[in-house]
Amino acid sequence: MEPSYSSWVPKLLFILLPFFFLLPHHSSSYSLHPLVVNSTIEHRNYTGISSFRVVNRRALLHCPLNNPYLQINVSSSGNYTLSNEEFVNVTVSGVLRPSHDHWVAMISPSNSNVGTCPLSKALYMQTGDLSNLPLLCHYPVKAELMSIDPDYLRCKKQECKKYEGNKCVVTTCSGTLQFHIINIRTDIEFVLFAGGFDEPCILARSSPLKFSNPNAPLYAHISAQIQQQHHDSLRQGFLFCCVLKASVLVVQMRVTWVSGSKEPQQVQYGNGKTLTSQVTTFSQEDMCSSLVPSPAKDFGWHDPGYIHSAIMTGLNPSSKFSYRYGSDSVGWSDQIQFQTPPAAGSKNLGSISVVEAMTDEVKSGNIDSIFHIGDISYATGFLVEWDFFLHLITPLASRVSYMTAIGNHERDYIKTGVVYGTPDSGGECGVAYETYFPMPIPAKDKPWYSIEQASVHFTIISTEHDWTPGSEQYQWIRKDMASVDRKKTPWLIFTGHRPMYTSNLLSVDPKFGVFIEPLLQDYKVDLVFFGHVHNYERTCSVYRAECLAMPTKDANGVDTYDHSKYKAPVHAIIGMAGFTLDNFSSIIHHWSLKRVSEFGYGRVHVTTEELNFEIKQMALVAGQRSTLNPNAPLFIPAVYRQVEDFSPEWWELVKTSTWFRDYWLSQHPEGSFDGSVGDDDDDVVDLLPEKLDVGFDEEYANLEAQFEELIVWNEEEKEEQQRPLNGVKMDVKLVLKELSIPKSGKERSVKSPAKLERANVTGKCRARPDGGYVNLRGQRYCKMDELGFSGARPPGISLWSDTSDITQAT
Repeated sequence: MEPSYSSWVPKLLFILLPFFFLLPHHSSSYSLHPLVVNSTIEHRNYTGISSFRVVNRRALLHCPLNNPYLQINVSSSGNYTLSNEEFVNVTVSGVLRPSHDHWVAMISPSNSNVGTCPLSKALYMQTGDLSNLPLLCHYPVKAELMSIDPDYLRCKKQECKKYEGNKCVVTTCSGTLQFHIINIRTDIEFVLFAGGFDEPCILARSSPLKFSNPNAPLYAHISAQIQQQHHDSLRQGFLFCCVLKASVLVVQMRVTWVSGSKEPQQVQYGNGKTLTSQVTTFSQEDMCSSLVPSPAKDFGWHDPGYIHSAIMTGLNPSSKFSYRYGSDSVGWSDQIQFQTPPAAGSKNLGSISVVEAMTDEVKSGNIDSIFHIGDISYATGFLVEWDFFLHLITPLASRVSYMTAIGNHERDYIKTGVVYGTPDSGGECGVAYETYFPMPIPAKDKPWYSIEQASVHFTIISTEHDWTPGSEQYQWIRKDMASVDRKKTPWLIFTGHRPMYTSNLLSVDPKFGVFIEPLLQDYKVDLVFFGHVHNYERTCSVYRAECLAMPTKDANGVDTYDHSKYKAPVHAIIGMAGFTLDNFSSIIHHWSLKRVSEFGYGRVHVTTEELNFEIKQMALVAGQRSTLNPNAPLFIPAVYRQVEDFSPEWWELVKTSTWFRDYWLSQHPEGSFDGSVGDDDDDVVDLLPEKLDVGFDEEYANLEAQFEELIVWNEEEKEEQQRPLNGVKMDVKLVLKELSIPKSGKERSVKSPAKLERANVTGKCRARPDGGYVNLRGQRYCKMDELGFSGARPPGISLWSDTSDITQAT
């Protein structure tokens, strides 16, 4: 159907998100300056730092080998020039003795102006002989072990380099690796190392490869904007995605992209409209640091280029438009078709929505918005990761509104005015995030806002900034939710990064719930979405850790929450979109109704009468290889970036209390990381003391006692016990049976969520007599757990449903 610019369909579909190989460690940092060593210690377990990530700060020597045959050849699409995206083959030949500790690094200059490198050397005089720092002004982008080529160590690809008569006396070996390259604007080189990551020496280095167009406009993403006008008068204080002008609803959409050029560019959209971009960037001086250098301030810095942005106006809601961006001098993007979200007050909101599956959903035209609630790129101070992330989401974010919330790995850093003073952002301290994703926030470093789409009012907060009573954000939250017109937007969804409820107790700040949860209750928030914890978990209608209402099941086994008799919000953690997965402990809290530890995303469809929510689980990564693309090359697996997410209060307990230490260790069982591969210094267990002082304050003693009581309750057999719930007796045995949750945590593996079921060999989904197939990315999926209801309700009263657990059919 051709898009219409004068009419629109009242619906909204949005998607919800919460997003390296290491060699054996030799306990040697002889070639690192003490400041870099201290930085590694300070940032480990909070960022993606590793031995590889500081190779540009090592006193690197050329290996003591005399091999005249050694070469690195790179095959690219051009003659030593690179396109905006391609896979290149890097062939290492002339190797006399292949070794397990040979690896290839892809490096790039840290700054677009390589002439600044000599000036930078003054910062590193303490390292001694600067000639031993050949990578000082380069950024280590990615790396691969030569042993990934199965023929390398066995020397199956041989070549005779020297004959004596008819006899070959020198035979060499070769191997080929494949690297995925995107346009990061600065030259690319490949370096062959021996000695692993901790004692590396350089064997060979390729010639630089340049991008054919380092100024190309790339990585566009769009987002809904705020303001509401009525008959040309601006209404202050409320954040909306739509503008009402002269009684005609129109939408504003911001498009943001990256280029190597600082000259303004254009957006061409609609019927011949043209806008000129506003241009911004950030520098190394904008990054945060402490007494020791942060990744972003030092070895993780890479020039971000220039970020262009323009706001497209005069767009009708729920309509399709096309646009392109760039200029005649730097080139133009392809023509991109996008869909605007529905206006506030519309009847339907489409779906909240890893990337391939979501891309197919966006291409279907059924998605109106995507919400990504913190931990956006996981760059954590290694700036080029932002380019790779923006490239990753371009097929999604350039076509539908991509709204974000800030997380700890975007903002948190030591002594920078945030709630949690941990170095989780690696020194970015929110600067990179706010530059790449300009959301409709009230001011710089105040990353909270609200928008309205269709029948939903979204309140998006920052869990990293002060939310205590009396703070600016607390007052804004209260004012924003008090302003919601439930006749126009009967649904109220609250989102932030760190959760109030999760089975991973180390990720909860009790004070957050104490201060903010009463606001959710007072303003009758329907649904609360959080991230931070890397799994999926859904609660009952919960307040103060008590289930004030439980869902009922319809004839199809769909859990239904009836908010026409509102009791409390329902909380859901959507943190399984792609980084690593967190396992669940054997403890099952009474408020936790659904727990899934598999990769996936959430999808929501909303009308004025009902809200349907489901999670979609993707294929698992088996044996460190993607089941979606088994031939994909293995770079440094994210699983070895042991980034821990928990509050400082909990970490202090883990270090001082035997009970909490044991609890933490139960979350990280032996074997959860491959002991044969990894950096022992990066294991957070090593930071725990051997002997613990069990003394701690009364507040935490009470907390421990409550958890001990919960464990006892959970382990006991309570066949006939009646548990009071909000003044009403409840049959616990029956409830557990209906929820398919065992009475004892010992009855189920922490890696086996309840009701997790795959299609059997006959191709039928066992949970559904009709097969229950869902067609997604050309594969069949089984819909395992549904929550749904229908029926009109008075304004301000909400009903919602959860359709969860879609696993791949075999």
